Amino acid sequence: MILPIRAYGDPVLKRMAQDIGPDHPDLDQLIGDMFETMYAANGVGLAAPQIGQSIRLFVIDASPFADDEELEEAERTLLAGMKRVFINPYIVEEDGEKWPMEEGCLSIPNIREEVLRQPRIVLEYQNEKFEELEEEFTGFAARVIQHEHDHLDGKLFTDRLPLLRRKLLQGKLRDISMGRTDVSYKMRFPMSK
Repeated sequence: MILPIRAYGDPVLKRMAQDIGPDHPDLDQLIGDMFETMYAANGVGLAAPQIGQSIRLFVIDASPFADDEELEEAERTLLAGMKRVFINPYIVEEDGEKWPMEEGCLSIPNIREEVLRQPRIVLEYQNEKFEELEEEFTGFAARVIQHEHDHLDGKLFTDRLPLLRRKLLQGKLRDISMGRTDVSYKMRFPMSK
């Protein structure tokens, strides 16, 4: 089932998400719905807070980046198979010189901004079978994971922008929260009438 994505300004997007256990109700259905919702919105990642659930869960499918001919073959191959579920993820290590890349977010439609992120992370998480994993990610995969992980900590990519840039975006962000934006997927706007 395609779920409405919560728009900028929804309080759930600013909350610290809670860990879950294998007994979380209807988890398989939720994961399936999250992938379906993400694909319907042409996204590469979706965190549970974006659909109104303040739990530590996100899904990604970074395979669209595998077509980027500017990437090395090894990274394109990695991204092609990068469809994953991350439960209770925590970044335990980040390093490398921060690099800029334009990012967008399904909760903040039609705004893209350059964000600095580190190129290498180590993530502890559980998969959909609740197996404990620790894995290193680099490049685009690390970036997508960092973006979704931020959602679980109540952060949006706009929180990583310089203060002046955030001030310049305030009007557009307010319009999004009020539903005054052109979007082709289901959304729930916190301030719409």
